[in-house]
Amino acid sequence: MVVSVLEEMRIRSLGVIDDAVVELSPGFTAVTGETGAGKTMVVTSLGLLLGGRADPALVRIGAGSAVVEGRIAVRPGASAAVRAQEAGAELDEGALLVSRTVSAEGRSRAHLGGRSVPVGLLAELADDLVAVHGQTDQQGLLRPARQREALDRYAGAAVAEPLVAYATAYRRLRAVVGELEELTVRARERAQEADLLRFGLDEIAGVEPRAGEDVELAAEAERLGHAEALASAAAVAHAALAGHPEDPEDVDATTLVAGAGRALDAVRAHDPALAALAERMGEISILLADVSGELAGYADNLDADPLRLAAVEERRAALTGLTRKYGEDIHAVLAWAEQSAARLTELDGDDDRIDELTAERDALRGDLSGLAQALTDARTEAAARFASAVTDELASLAMPHARVSFAIRQTEDPEGVEVGGRTVAYGPQGVDEVELLLAPHPGAPPRPIAKGASGGELSRVMLAVEVVFAGTDPVPTYLFDEVDAGVGGKAAVEIGRRLAKLAKTAQVVVVTHLPQVAAFADRQLLVEKTNDGSVTRSGVTALEGEDRIRELSRMLAGQEDSQTARAHAEELLATARSDR
Repeated sequence: MVVSVLEEMRIRSLGVIDDAVVELSPGFTAVTGETGAGKTMVVTSLGLLLGGRADPALVRIGAGSAVVEGRIAVRPGASAAVRAQEAGAELDEGALLVSRTVSAEGRSRAHLGGRSVPVGLLAELADDLVAVHGQTDQQGLLRPARQREALDRYAGAAVAEPLVAYATAYRRLRAVVGELEELTVRARERAQEADLLRFGLDEIAGVEPRAGEDVELAAEAERLGHAEALASAAAVAHAALAGHPEDPEDVDATTLVAGAGRALDAVRAHDPALAALAERMGEISILLADVSGELAGYADNLDADPLRLAAVEERRAALTGLTRKYGEDIHAVLAWAEQSAARLTELDGDDDRIDELTAERDALRGDLSGLAQALTDARTEAAARFASAVTDELASLAMPHARVSFAIRQTEDPEGVEVGGRTVAYGPQGVDEVELLLAPHPGAPPRPIAKGASGGELSRVMLAVEVVFAGTDPVPTYLFDEVDAGVGGKAAVEIGRRLAKLAKTAQVVVVTHLPQVAAFADRQLLVEKTNDGSVTRSGVTALEGEDRIRELSRMLAGQEDSQTARAHAEELLATARSDR
């Protein structure tokens, strides 16, 4: 069941086309017309709808912009419909409305289901909707990488499943190798860093600083450096509070305050205010006694030992040596030591990490070897089936003696992985180099299709490949732009027949100059232009009955009214109808 059909396109101000509507058959549509009439603009329009590059040179002279609108019927639940709805697009009675505008200044806008969307979204949907094939695409098939992709697509799950496992192991191997290279390249830098950290940690460990020790020693040094002055001040203060023992007549503060307290106590009962003052005076007396006692003890305990002062200054110098290198104070020094010990453990563990990564790398290379062999085996088996199917198709395309085959090779590389007893280069898609070969006739050696196929043969190989693909991995719509170039006679008839066969499972649109191909179409569209003396316009007309016979006659003989050409055209149509 076809999941989508391009129902129609409207083209305005694009190249030679002023305003035309292209209505397509869900089966096989052939687009014909004189050279230069604008047939290729149909292909270009579809390319724009599918996110192709917007070239301002395509805008019709005198127009401000070119517009292409398309209506694509999609089956509910199809991936294209789901992706479009996720982007905010709405379906119009089961169809996606797509629009692309290209201004003469080069600006481009895209709309999908009534919503403005990035052009890249259209290109993303194109992968699920249409396979476009023209001369450029045929050139793409000449590249070995594209040929490997085609073979993998044909092989299906037999290649896809081991390829997923291989790709996962490959990515992990690249990550492991990258980390190993970083660790080994930076080995000298890491060794130097580790030596510096060890030196610093050893130096700090030799001093054995305590948290807050620098603050404590600073205070002690200040006290020891002024011991005599401190002792003298304490003695004078103590004498003022407690008096001089050798001078009993000396009046001291403690005695005076005690006398004041006794005077107040004698009368405190007569006035509460005075009683409160008496209470405070008692507190002062107690405080003076306490301070006096502490001053006496301070003077007795004050250490004025110069040896202790020297030891304190020496310790402070050692701590200062650490703060100059590792932190602004001892707290910061200890924090540096903690961080550096952790970093040193990490650096010392790199050797273990290298050993672990080396073992993982070797194991991954072993895994890749097995997965690569599985890929090679699956591709080899699929290549035989694919080549046989394409060869059978070529027999139906007037190339009965042609043989298609695949060359699956590997390149020796001492840094690669072992596959089949050889060490070969590997990449993200495996170890295989895939090349499509063609032997056009018996006795001819198989050669790469880039060298062994003419233009017409290449067109038929391309068509044969798509017909084979249609049975295994169908695309909803195929667009062939003069894929029959360089072909004529019986081969052209067979191309028309195979395109009609392909149209039984998919929509097929062909831009062709061959009547043998056009005759097999379910619908034939004529692109023709007229000249009104100032502006060239093109129209697109669906041909029926007599009009179609006249166009086929023109394509056959260049003369619409030639009786011989008409008879041949009618014969072609009858042959095509009988085949269908």
